[in-house]
Amino acid sequence: MDVFEEIADERRALADQVAPLTPGQRATRSLCPAWSVHDVVAHLVMPFEVSTPRLALAVLLAGGSFDRASERVTRRLAQRPFAELVAVLRREAGTRFTPPGAGPEAPLVDVLVHGLDIRRPLGLHRDVPEPRLRTALTYLMTAPSGLVPKGALTGLRLEATDVDWAHGSGPVVRGTSDALLLVSTGRAAGLDSVTGDGVPVLRGRIAPG
Repeated sequence: MDVFEEIADERRALADQVAPLTPGQRATRSLCPAWSVHDVVAHLVMPFEVSTPRLALAVLLAGGSFDRASERVTRRLAQRPFAELVAVLRREAGTRFTPPGAGPEAPLVDVLVHGLDIRRPLGLHRDVPEPRLRTALTYLMTAPSGLVPKGALTGLRLEATDVDWAHGSGPVVRGTSDALLLVSTGRAAGLDSVTGDGVPVLRGRIAPG
């Protein structure tokens, strides 16, 4: 199975898992502070529904900020019915889109991490195959700025407890691959699920104060 097939599998699995959610569950705050579960699903379909030129225009109108543009576009998409968004996610699961200058590892990380953004607050779980977890974690160690907070992982060693994966040297941050995906992308919600003498250092970098 190539990476694009793994991405399609994750998208379909997420669509199947969220399709039966109740209105209350859809409105639950995700691990992305500004977004509900409904909003995160809207964000995941953005590459299928918004062309590159339209997104470039949105970035321009947002003063050059991709994050701000993404939030605005997501807000518009989230006005659509949840079932419609889930149907798009399922129908377009095999789309081989990658962000400019990035390979398929970027959308793999996107669906895995946003899947956790949805599942964690709802108490849902998915057993992700080990190879794609290792691929995602390895990619994050050299990912472009934006995915990983600048300097957050510098001088730390990350060790997964559920798959054969480790990276870096220095004080250790140890946890499941899910927890490492969360903290590597700056999600403070994952800090309570990791251990090691590197955790206080990491906490100060991604959850100051």
